[in-house]
Amino acid sequence: MRLIEGTLADVDRDRAVTTALPGLAADADESVLRVWTPPRQLAFGRRDAAADGYDRARRIAARRGYTPIERRVGGSAVAYTGDTVSFAYAVPTDDARDGIDRRYRDAAEAVLGAFRAVGASVTRGEPADSFCPGDYSIRGGGKIAGIAQRVKRDCALVGGCVIVRSADREAIAAVLDPVYSALGVPFAPESVGSVATAGGPEDVAPVVDALEAVFGADRSTTRVPAAELAE
Repeated sequence: MRLIEGTLADVDRDRAVTTALPGLAADADESVLRVWTPPRQLAFGRRDAAADGYDRARRIAARRGYTPIERRVGGSAVAYTGDTVSFAYAVPTDDARDGIDRRYRDAAEAVLGAFRAVGASVTRGEPADSFCPGDYSIRGGGKIAGIAQRVKRDCALVGGCVIVRSADREAIAAVLDPVYSALGVPFAPESVGSVATAGGPEDVAPVVDALEAVFGADRSTTRVPAAELAE
């Protein structure tokens, strides 16, 4: 496995690292994992971009200090405060579309295991009117994590976001409330949870370590600085 370490302060350069992971996995014929805290941004989905209020939603995000971007996978908008954790796990495959459901299930079980390892009480599912709803979300008093998948001919990328700190829970609810309103998408601020409010730590580091462990980074690992992939 190759473990990509570190966060780049520039949003575009940091995103370029994650974009490179599937190609790296396919070329090296081994899995690639990145668990990190992306710079502050608000990632809109493709459906958001088609909404009448999209431009207004982008302005709201920018005024509140979140760089608005569009992502290739997932549904509705997701906010990253700078302390929000993200994970991306790329695997080579002969037929990426074969095994989509299995990869989703395996990722959900891995994330559940990571949260439980740090003391959080969690289950699969999500409350009503939560951000970026999906079939493989994780909740613990509110939505803590969402999981998405992107497939190519020779590789698959499974990734997601994780709200760790209780302060992030409040900050994310505060920015997504007006953003979702502008997009015309139902959203309940109280639906946002965090690892900390589910009984886990406020510190991001043990959650990152737990995610790396459950995705297999405790086995033979080559560590690669993220900056090398952004050059």
